[in-house]
Formats: sequence, structure tokens, C-alpha cells
Amino acid sequence: MNDVTRILSAIKQGDPQAAEELLPLVYDELRRLARHYMRNERQGQTLQTTALVHEAYLRLAGYKEIKWQERAHFFAIAAQLMRRILVEHARARKRVKRGRDAQTICLDAKTISLAEDASASADHFLDMLALDEAMTRLEAIDSRKTRVVEMRFFAGMENTEIAEVLKVSINTVTRDWNFAEAWLRRELGM
Repeated sequence: MNDVTRILSAIKQGDPQAAEELLPLVYDELRRLARHYMRNERQGQTLQTTALVHEAYLRLAGYKEIKWQERAHFFAIAAQLMRRILVEHARARKRVKRGRDAQTICLDAKTISLAEDASASADHFLDMLALDEAMTRLEAIDSRKTRVVEMRFFAGMENTEIAEVLKVSINTVTRDWNFAEAWLRRELGM
């Protein structure tokens, strides 16, 4: 059992000291994830990487009712929260600008392969709100496929880790990803 899983188990059992031990162990990975997301944001982004990490961690720490399973589960939930935070931030900016300059993210072959090829991917930018709306529609069709997209795109998790969190086979994760990718491509007009 790795340290993160051990600490999550202690938190689940009510150890108040364990929560203090968690942040130093997950902080670098959360920053790596946040940098990955922020790299895909448009120029002039007002939300900073550190702020995204801290907001996500504060929300995670406030989720007392979550029955943490293991490290991969923690980062899957963190990915979901980071998505929500980025969408909330995009909505707030859109309200402030009255609909102009919505935040955009680059969807490339390394993150979510909705671009035709890696060379063309730099030209494929998508509004974060459009992605969120498409994922909400996908959630209505199949929530597991949405979780696969969140874990792969927002947490950068491998299929083996996703399969472990969802308690399904790697082949199921691959099929879910292939469906979700094609579905999102169609929904987003890519």
C-alpha cells in the first residue's frame, strides 16, 4: 500500500492527523495536473496554477463523506474538481465579459485526442463551457464514459488506473474512451 493510499485509509477511519500528512504527498502531483490544464488555457488567464491546486485541495479536504479507496480514486476526484473549478471560472469570466472571450482549452493528441493529428491540434481550441456542456450531455447517456474522459483528460490517468478506480476491465475502459472520444468529436463539431 503506497503512502497516499495508507493516509486515505487513515482519513476514512477518522484519524485527524492523517489529513495533515496528505497534502505534502499529493501537492506535487496536483500541481503537475494543474500545470497541464493551465497550459491549455488561453493567454491572459487570471486563474493561476497554485490557486487551482489550492481550491481543489480545499474542496477535497471538505469532502468528509467520501469513502476514499486509494491513490487513483483520490486523483480521479481531484480531476473532477479541477474540471468544475475551471468551468466555474470560465462561467464567471463569461458573465463579466457578457459572453465575449470565453476561456478556451487546447484539445490535442496527448490530452484528449479530438484533433485529427498532433500537428493540427494546436489549431483546435475549444471553449471550456462547450466541453463541459458536452460532457454533461454525455453524463446523461453514460456516466461511466464521462468518468473515463475526466480521469484521462483532467487527471492524465492511464487506462489501467482508470480501470482500477472504476472496477472494470482495461478493455471496457478502452471501449468507453473510444465511444466518448467519437461522441465528443461529433458534439463539438471537430
